[in-house]
Amino acid sequence: MSDTPEISALRREYVAAGLSRAELAADPLEQFGYWMQQALEAYPDDATSMTLATAGADGWPAARIVLLKRFDADGFCWFTDFRSEKGEQLQQNPKAELLFYWRGLERQVRIRGRVEQLDHAMGETYFHERPRGSQLSAAASHQSFPIDHRITLEQRVAELDQTFEGAVIPCPLTWGGYRLIPELYEFWQGRENRLHDRFRYQYNDTGWQIERLQP
Repeated sequence: MSDTPEISALRREYVAAGLSRAELAADPLEQFGYWMQQALEAYPDDATSMTLATAGADGWPAARIVLLKRFDADGFCWFTDFRSEKGEQLQQNPKAELLFYWRGLERQVRIRGRVEQLDHAMGETYFHERPRGSQLSAAASHQSFPIDHRITLEQRVAELDQTFEGAVIPCPLTWGGYRLIPELYEFWQGRENRLHDRFRYQYNDTGWQIERLQP
């Protein structure tokens, strides 16, 4: 253990900005859109990266980075292989949480809700908007399942590329999108001395209720 870096001593202060109740939009989607726009302007390559946390019937949580592809009043959307680990878990337990972390802005957003599968037409439309290489990879991969060697995947991609040379690659029925319908948002702004600003939006019969949370 002598070569292990002393990570417990690592520190940094959060000084980018503060967040007050008066600054918040009444609608959390509007507030998210405002923060997302700022993140896109500052870090366009990574602004839409989000942690997707799911749990299956066994209760074990699983988290991974996926890319947000659409958000509006209907919810937050991403695309994947339905046979993947996250796909299986969402089939067993259609609830999830999203986490956005924008380091340079010292902000986090958590969004929790129920998840539904998008219809195949929406997945098919997005599939054909992707670069050809991404389409081939999605069609060739049985996501999350073991494979003997990378070369096997590369061979599958090459075979599909040859099969559909000069033609449209069909979107697999096992590939498509999900939508998370928010029930809870939390906006976090880092502050000095770890006295962070946190605000939670929670939906009830009268609409979105906002409350400040202790850090």
